[in-house]
Amino acid sequence: MGAQPVQAAAPRQLAQVEGVLERITYANEETGYTVARVDTGRGANDLLTVVGSLLGAQPGESLRLHGRWASHQQYGKQFVVENYTTVLPATVQGIQRYLGSGLIKGIGPRFAERIVEKFGADTLEVIEQDPKRLIEVPGLGPKRTKMIAAAWEEQKAIKEVMVFLQGVGVSTSLAVRIYKKYGDSSIGVVKNEPYRLASDVWGIGFLTADRIAQAVGIPHDSPERVKAGLQYALSQSSDQGHCYLPEERLIADGVKLLQVDVGLVIDCLAALVAEEGVVRESLPGDGGERVTAVYLVPFHRAEISLSNQVLRLLRAETDRMPGFADVDWPKALGWLARQTGAELAPEQQESVRLALTEKVAVLTGGPGCGKSFTVKSIVTLALAKRAKVLLAAPTGRAAKRLAELTGHQASTVHRLLELRPGGDAAYDRDRPLDADLVVVDEASMLDLILANKLVKAVAPGAHLLFVGDVDQLPSVGAGEVLRDLLADGGPIPSVRLTRIFRQAQQSGVVTNAHRINEGLPPITEGLPDFFLFVEDDTERAAGLVVDVVARRIPQKFRLDPRRDVQVLAPMHRGPAGAGNLNTLLQAAVTPGREGLPERRFGGRTFRVGDKVTQIRNNYEKGQNGVFNGTVGVVTALSVEEQKLTVLTDEDEEVPYDFDELDELAHAYAVTIHRSQGSEYPAVVIPVTTSAWTMLQRNLLYTAVTRAKKLVVLVGSRKALGQAVRTVSAGRRHSALDHRLATG
Repeated sequence: MGAQPVQAAAPRQLAQVEGVLERITYANEETGYTVARVDTGRGANDLLTVVGSLLGAQPGESLRLHGRWASHQQYGKQFVVENYTTVLPATVQGIQRYLGSGLIKGIGPRFAERIVEKFGADTLEVIEQDPKRLIEVPGLGPKRTKMIAAAWEEQKAIKEVMVFLQGVGVSTSLAVRIYKKYGDSSIGVVKNEPYRLASDVWGIGFLTADRIAQAVGIPHDSPERVKAGLQYALSQSSDQGHCYLPEERLIADGVKLLQVDVGLVIDCLAALVAEEGVVRESLPGDGGERVTAVYLVPFHRAEISLSNQVLRLLRAETDRMPGFADVDWPKALGWLARQTGAELAPEQQESVRLALTEKVAVLTGGPGCGKSFTVKSIVTLALAKRAKVLLAAPTGRAAKRLAELTGHQASTVHRLLELRPGGDAAYDRDRPLDADLVVVDEASMLDLILANKLVKAVAPGAHLLFVGDVDQLPSVGAGEVLRDLLADGGPIPSVRLTRIFRQAQQSGVVTNAHRINEGLPPITEGLPDFFLFVEDDTERAAGLVVDVVARRIPQKFRLDPRRDVQVLAPMHRGPAGAGNLNTLLQAAVTPGREGLPERRFGGRTFRVGDKVTQIRNNYEKGQNGVFNGTVGVVTALSVEEQKLTVLTDEDEEVPYDFDELDELAHAYAVTIHRSQGSEYPAVVIPVTTSAWTMLQRNLLYTAVTRAKKLVVLVGSRKALGQAVRTVSAGRRHSALDHRLATG
């Protein structure tokens, strides 16, 4: 029998539905998949379920949805959305709902009701044509009237840009960011220079820019595309901690990412080097062979600068603490013991001498080995000689702890340097800090860029002491600064504290941290401060984590689940990942309540009382910027002002406009990487086989050392064994140790 002719499929006719978005019941911010309820005019009790990509649409908006009808076994009739546009509502109820939803700054539910009462169906026309008339509404003064008119104009301008951007596949929230960056030039930039978006607009990476470029007709093999792709590959590698990539690996990554010929990638890389978009340098590899390293320009500059500045400080001929060069150490240490009420161990005494006589030094060691007491001793002696001492740490929590331990003021590195919009520091080589001794705690968290800014600001002749635990995870940002400073054969003097003090030996947390670091399984029975709840099923383990945080720990230890307990997960994704745990923990600890305002953004809902964390460096926010990893609590939320306020760990109130909420994530659970530098009374750690690839010794060690009083592990013995056995794979690509050693 011959083959049947294939019939060309007739183009599908999409169905159309119009209605007001009542509520979003589920949204996945990674895929955009949304489940929502829409009022199509048949009354609030007869809502239609719609599914599909609706990210960016807000409750209260009138939508024109295009898609198809479907039937779900469990949930019945649904409308599957393929695309949507927002339309202005036509009915009085629709207008009131639209204005009261907080979409127009300055109008909340209360004023929406008054405005619609005054102008009825003509309300939107009045706001559009004659906004001055809003002053006729009781309670609306000139200031708010002006704000509403400006917000309406901005919405209108953004809508035009959005219609275009939705046509090329950009979500509403990114469209708002593009408009805020480029204003009326937005459409021109998107059409003609789409790859600019990846470097200019936070939240748009190369992949999104590439999708837009394809939609506006830029060729697949365009040199601009390939160069942008190579810079993206380097940027991705810096997010994984690398300062550079070996050229061969970069080329291979480029070919895989861009799906173009290797010859084109090689040519475009050469062009990038010629244009000074990247730097190529020959460096010694691990096995003695040479490696051709390719850097993004800021990382190359920072690595060379940091190395030069450290060596400059180390070799400075002047000394801002000359009194310690010929001090009578037995006498000084005797005086110190009387002041502090405790004798220093020999290795602690060596650390004190080193910090006060060497211009640059490193103090490292695990928990319970007396790092903090040693730092307090160093500061006490320096102050006794009238030295100017500055103390800093990378996070607000770590700085607070440092101040409590030493009795001396401490600040974050960012505040110490007074970072300004754009990332420049008020203090640098030309205007150094007025300090004789600078102590930086939690130095394992210092990435290359921040360490360079800090060291640049230390005056020649001043002493700089780095304090940290080199066995913890390296920094979130690029580099392995502390490890490179401690490298064998390097010029930086250092002391490693190894003796665990008797008092610390009684702590199960300290004992088990050292066992894990030595590759031994933790003791999980018979300790008052270290527990394992065994649960092999990952989803049930997630439920158990929530029960432990919200009920068991508060009952047994009288700790506050929001303030005192922190869940530290090996990864973000998965049933027991930080993302899902945040949803479950928010429902248990800060549930939604009738009458309390909340704001949905992407897949998250923000409420007053929520524990949140900043997920990007933003130099424009707050007094000296707000940085990746800063934690706080939402203290206020106004639908009318489209704003929420976060009180950070540094006791600073920081306002966020609703369109900036993609900078915040919930922090009931955070990844272990994000917890660095912070300490919590109690730590709960899900250790499940679903996080298999992430289970490594330094990850578990870092998590356990974040706890002051209590550790609870939840998960399987098999996963715990994997974490203890697995030593982290490989070093980061960094040449700081080589530059320091060769001078």
